[in-house]
Amino acid sequence: MSKTETLKLLDRDSVNWLIRPEQILYAVREAFYLHSAGDGQVFPIVREPLASGGIFGIKSGGIAKQNVLGFKAAGFWPGNRALAGEPHQATIMLIDPESGRPTCLIDGNTITTLRTGAAGALGLELLARRDSKSLCVFGTGVQASVQVDYALRVMPYLKSIQYLTFDSQPNVEFEKKFSERCVIKHSTCSNDAVSASDIVITATPGGQVLFERNAVKAGTHINCVGADTKGKRELPEGMLVDAKLFVDDLAQARAIGETQWLPSKDANELGKLLTGEVKFERTPDDVTIFDMTGLALQDLTVARLLYEQANLREIGHDIHWPW
Repeated sequence: MSKTETLKLLDRDSVNWLIRPEQILYAVREAFYLHSAGDGQVFPIVREPLASGGIFGIKSGGIAKQNVLGFKAAGFWPGNRALAGEPHQATIMLIDPESGRPTCLIDGNTITTLRTGAAGALGLELLARRDSKSLCVFGTGVQASVQVDYALRVMPYLKSIQYLTFDSQPNVEFEKKFSERCVIKHSTCSNDAVSASDIVITATPGGQVLFERNAVKAGTHINCVGADTKGKRELPEGMLVDAKLFVDDLAQARAIGETQWLPSKDANELGKLLTGEVKFERTPDDVTIFDMTGLALQDLTVARLLYEQANLREIGHDIHWPW
């Protein structure tokens, strides 16, 4: 005899109404802590190229103490640009760990964007020099925008931003997003922009090396966002050798992140700074790198938060779900 429960659907509009950047930062911090404390499970990642030219992936995991289980099916479809659509697509499913039935299906695009931006912000808070004043960002897309937005939220002395584009042309819309919060200008020389910056953020599709090793000055922090698949890279040869390297998940970073190019490099998980297992005292000349490949637990802590809020506020679409 079948039972009928409720499956909640949260589409893009529902997610955008519920989501708050400050709450996402809290949830992502929690995800890093849970991961490194051993209180959350992260299952093997799926990340594969498609015959269509896209990339498809699945990140999954669970948090037993919080009764959370689920996955995100996501990827990158470059052909969507010709259709005036977003190349990054993501869908999140929460599952009842006791029965296996689905409880919530969520549009994951905004969640992915903001949780990645929040992860970058956490990397800046924990690793970058607190007095950092200048930032260089590669890219002007959705992820580059959210990385800059969060950087301006958490770095109190950040006043100057240079950005680089794939076609070496300025992006007026990108500048408008931040012109009232900082001095922002377009650069056509990657090495000069990197040399003049305390913080470097690489947020491109990860198809090529973006600057030369000797352009990075002592004391720089780098957030690596774009290398999230086998074969991708944004950093130059030798960049990882002398830097202090931090990752979100060590095995995952060695498989698909920048760390894949030097898997023998000693690295620490960022969450271990939060648990206190690892201590890091930055010296003025340290070059630090945060290799961000994205944790399933980031998606799940944010999804759980939105699911709880949606139930309280009666947001979303509830459908009967026999099982």
